[in-house]
Amino acid sequence: MYDIFIQQMRDEVTRVGAQELRTPEEVDAVLPNSKGTTLVVINSTCGCAAGISRPALAQSLENDAKPDKIVTVFAGQDKDATARAREYFTNQPPSSPSFALLRDGKLVHMIHRHQIEGHSIPQVTHTLTEAFNQYCVPEKASV
Repeated sequence: MYDIFIQQMRDEVTRVGAQELRTPEEVDAVLPNSKGTTLVVINSTCGCAAGISRPALAQSLENDAKPDKIVTVFAGQDKDATARAREYFTNQPPSSPSFALLRDGKLVHMIHRHQIEGHSIPQVTHTLTEAFNQYCVPEKASV
């Protein structure tokens, strides 16, 4: 039964286009080599992930400016992959759930658990979209 709940939590993030990184090797194949902007979603089983961060992620992706790529690691489930991803978040304490925005493989913005927990979905959506607006190039509209 627990595995079904974990899969549902994973699906909430992959359904919006995130690629799961479940091993350190998968993390190393993606993060240092990524071009443009990459949002790393540190997923979690906690209530603020379910009630705030995952819904805010989905809503934030309706913004014109958004990351070129979205990947996810699952804290507490894929421990080695999560630990490896955190190595790319220079001088940042471990935090889950959280979001790390990278540009060309380098951390440019971090949203920690304390910026999620106790906040509303619209507040966290706003925090994400502000980061996207600052660091991500909007998609060009079709003519």
